[in-house]
Amino acid sequence: MNREQLLRELNYKAVKSSGPGGQHVNKTASKVELHFDVEESSGISEEEKTRILKKLESRLTKENILILQSDESRSQHKNKEYVSQRFFNILEDSLKKAKVRKKTRPSKASKMKRLKKKKINSEKKANRKDPLK
Repeated sequence: MNREQLLRELNYKAVKSSGPGGQHVNKTASKVELHFDVEESSGISEEEKTRILKKLESRLTKENILILQSDESRSQHKNKEYVSQRFFNILEDSLKKAKVRKKTRPSKASKMKRLKKKKINSEKKANRKDPLK
């Protein structure tokens, strides 16, 4: 993953933010949208692309474009930094390989412990029954 190349491929768009804020919100475009086309990127390898497409499947559009937004700050520049940082965090998380699960068996002691608990529980319930029946 080449960060500098990816930064050049990102498309930023400033839009008007929603919510409270009075007149200032109505006239400034402080919210930042980040658009990233996964398939057209040359900053990531083909193997990384397939992994990203699989992991971020629910977050991508039909054209495989990742769209992120930030309106945390009233400053457009800070929002641009926030959304860029979030983009790289999401990308790094999607590129992590999942650990392979190793099959394990329960130990003999754990089996005995489980059976002992079952026996105690069944005796407890048997003692609740009416002795005449």
